[in-house]
Amino acid sequence: MKKRTRRQVQGWAVPVAVVLVVVLVQHWAVVWPVLVGVLGLVGVTAVCWVLLGAHRRAVGQDRVWRAQEEARARELSMAEVDGLSWQDFERYVAGLCRRDGCTRVMVSGKSGDLGADVVGYLADGRKIVVQCKKYAPHRSVPSHDMQKFVGTARLEHGADVALLVTTSRAFTKAALGLALRHDIVALHRDLLGSWVKGAHLETLIPLNGRGDGTRRRPTA
Repeated sequence: MKKRTRRQVQGWAVPVAVVLVVVLVQHWAVVWPVLVGVLGLVGVTAVCWVLLGAHRRAVGQDRVWRAQEEARARELSMAEVDGLSWQDFERYVAGLCRRDGCTRVMVSGKSGDLGADVVGYLADGRKIVVQCKKYAPHRSVPSHDMQKFVGTARLEHGADVALLVTTSRAFTKAALGLALRHDIVALHRDLLGSWVKGAHLETLIPLNGRGDGTRRRPTA
């Protein structure tokens, strides 16, 4: 039964095709503009699709290039910082704070400062406490450094904004987790490079960790 049905379909296919060809020939004056329009639309769509793909690739390549150039610029700006001693690094960070409008900025410049290497006040009156870690770029700031700063920044020094800034490229996962949980601004090498290049401190504070300084100490 299936074979007979298939043969019947095949038998009808040829006459139908012939009829369609005849109809097309008879109405060619009407058909050909439509056919040309459809083919033109298909062609334009194909060209647009190709151009869109090329545009997306170009935009993606441009973004990669810009990111690479920004990274190179940050590294060039960090050349001076990398040559500083840890004491000079603290003074340099204090200078960046002053540049961005901080007042009453003081530098500890000694060990045993309980994590308060730089202390000052933002333009809006919030107290900022900074710990500086002058490490090699390839190192990661470990969790025990963050633990010490968490334990002293607010309890010992009354920080509204607690900032740990380092020349290292990264924080360990545990250290960054502590920063997130305790509102510590974790400023790694790339963000420091942006700061050195001219980015304002207020724009950097929310970028890493959750330390936006919104937590206030209870007033007496």
